[in-house]
Amino acid sequence: MKLPGPNHPITVTPSSDHVVVRVGERVIADTSKSLVLQESTYPAVRYVPLADVDQSQLRRTETSTHCPYKGDAGYYTITGEPELTDVVWFYEQPYEAVREIAGHVAFYASHVSVTVD
Repeated sequence: MKLPGPNHPITVTPSSDHVVVRVGERVIADTSKSLVLQESTYPAVRYVPLADVDQSQLRRTETSTHCPYKGDAGYYTITGEPELTDVVWFYEQPYEAVREIAGHVAFYASHVSVTVD
């Protein structure tokens, strides 16, 4: 486990922006309670409460990855047409430095449409 610091800062900021995630015309998530995770020089990532995601369109996969700053990530596939494999990720038990993202998911913006108002 690595701790965020001056050389690799991580911030998690609550946002009341309206965020909608779509695949084509299908709404996958709709929230005004997202979190914005800014890690070092990477692009900011929106984490959406799982409660604000249409979970009937998700199927958990066996895929997992590890981030030394956030912990072990699991993945969901968005079902339907088209099926998008492993485009949603989450940290069930994130490290203490980013504990706020527990219960939230993030989406690969290259595969879904994420609009923020």
